[in-house]
Amino acid sequence: MSRLSLATQRRLFGWGIPIPIVAIALWVWSPGLPVFFGPSARAADIQAGRELFEHEWAANDPLAHGDGLGPVFNAKSCAACHFQGGLGGGGSLANNAVGYEIFPRPNDPEFHTGTIHAFSIDSTSKESLAALKSVYPIVRGRSVQRMEGCAPETVPDFDPVRTQTVQATALFGAGWIDLISDKAIYNNQRNRRASTVAREFQLDFTSVPVGRVPTTDDGRVGKFGWKGQTASLSEFVSAACANELGLGTPTVRQATPLRGSASDVEPDLDRKQVKALVAFVKTLPKPEEIPSNAAAAHGKDLFKTVGCAACHTPDLGGVKGVYSDFLLYTLDNPNPSGGGYGSDPPRLLNLPPRPEDKPKPEEWKTPPLWGVADSAPYFHDGASPTLASAISRHQGDAATVTKAYQALNTDDQAAVIAFLNTLRAPKDVPPVRPRQ
Repeated sequence: MSRLSLATQRRLFGWGIPIPIVAIALWVWSPGLPVFFGPSARAADIQAGRELFEHEWAANDPLAHGDGLGPVFNAKSCAACHFQGGLGGGGSLANNAVGYEIFPRPNDPEFHTGTIHAFSIDSTSKESLAALKSVYPIVRGRSVQRMEGCAPETVPDFDPVRTQTVQATALFGAGWIDLISDKAIYNNQRNRRASTVAREFQLDFTSVPVGRVPTTDDGRVGKFGWKGQTASLSEFVSAACANELGLGTPTVRQATPLRGSASDVEPDLDRKQVKALVAFVKTLPKPEEIPSNAAAAHGKDLFKTVGCAACHTPDLGGVKGVYSDFLLYTLDNPNPSGGGYGSDPPRLLNLPPRPEDKPKPEEWKTPPLWGVADSAPYFHDGASPTLASAISRHQGDAATVTKAYQALNTDDQAAVIAFLNTLRAPKDVPPVRPRQ
């Protein structure tokens, strides 16, 4: 066997260096592998998960391995808040929850988040906004002498409590969303930025600002929750069990009452039960886009023209019809309900600001629009009863889109709504069983 010449060896070595570099660059800049197959699970697990999803839990419930429901909770079953359009859908205004943030204070430099629970097992654990404010009272103002010889400066009163109302979202298609890769979300964001820069070079400054990727503490993309606070469906289900029902899981402890301490009981759900619940939720069918008439087809074109599709991306990561880019945007609701946004701590208190990686009060993750026709009322707080009113509430980063929609004539606006009404809940979703 003849040996390669020195020149040939050098050429091969020369080609061997750039090829891996190019391959790595192509992978880094690629959208990743698309979703080829939908979520699946064993029929037995799905059935067991449905029974747990519909089960009405009680304190010391025989199905629980710990203390059962509570001690604080927002509902007695998953189905109580997820029923619109079928089992697993969104909830009504009555199912809204109040989330809170606690800013750092002089005696506590940490940033806290949680939920004011509507119900409790006993009166000593009962929660309310007044109870929250008694635990985290107003930091009273005072005069501060910063430099000798200078007049003292007044530090105003500072309320460390911020609250926001959120509604239960539909879970249809959640298993498909779980399969969308982080790379697909980052790639879409990067492409949007490149497109925006290209348009600005042409003196077109009408592009919708590009949102930021919500990330968890370990750096993964948050695809679930109104703020994108959870990365995977399994974690989302466990967090919901612990926080909304007070059912601890092997990975998330049950919610602790405002005036209590963490209980030392066993997790209420074991790994097999959590696996079954996730199996049921992830195999809920995805919403569908029903055949449209001429007006709805025209509305779909206008949906893109006015800029709605910039954030409500129709297809992402191989999942068609999801209508979301899963990025955080500032929406600036001028009339927040369920509490106030407030401001950062006064500068003179020398307290840490809000952590940069945490979503701001006015930032919300783009909700998937599939199934939107069957998920009224709208917006994070459910304060928009119609699709038209929800569109009008889009301010901040979406203000130019809202203006473009409002500039349409009446027929064109109706066409956009007609298109949105083609985005329906799935037909083959399990029905909600009547309560006993």
